[in-house]
Amino acid sequence: MTALFRRLALVSLLAVPAMMFAPIMPAAQAQEEGKPQTGLNRDTLVVETASGAQHRFEVELALTLRQQAQGLMFREQMADDHGMLFLYGQEQPLSFWMMNTLIPLDIIFIDASGEVINIQHGKPRNVTPLPSSRPALAVLEINGGLAAKLGIRPGDRLLHPAFGQRRPN
Repeated sequence: MTALFRRLALVSLLAVPAMMFAPIMPAAQAQEEGKPQTGLNRDTLVVETASGAQHRFEVELALTLRQQAQGLMFREQMADDHGMLFLYGQEQPLSFWMMNTLIPLDIIFIDASGEVINIQHGKPRNVTPLPSSRPALAVLEINGGLAAKLGIRPGDRLLHPAFGQRRPN
């Protein structure tokens, strides 16, 4: 009985990592291809800082698990007024990494009201997890260093319909 119990315990322990990494399996497919994803829906959003400055971005929308898993992998460059917006169905703890991402990124975590929660700075090809400081509904990725250059900080707001906000004209 003890040997059977140990085998069952071992099997269940070995199954846990597979379940934990199931959501990133599409990333493995993307990695095999080695190409940036294309054809994502696009939209515009505005980041409004506490000082009242407004910064407009054209963003690609990462809405499905596969799109979110690949994100900006394999991109060699991105215009400063572009980014990628990852939208989730509900607020949750989020964590990003930079596997196969070739450009530095600012990873901006956003809550359901559109408020910037925290900003992480991703380094190319780094697999260190970069988490939200509390549950987030969305993430905006822009070029690394751009948030500081534009004065984007926690407490600022994203104006976009996903957060119940209208975009300024």
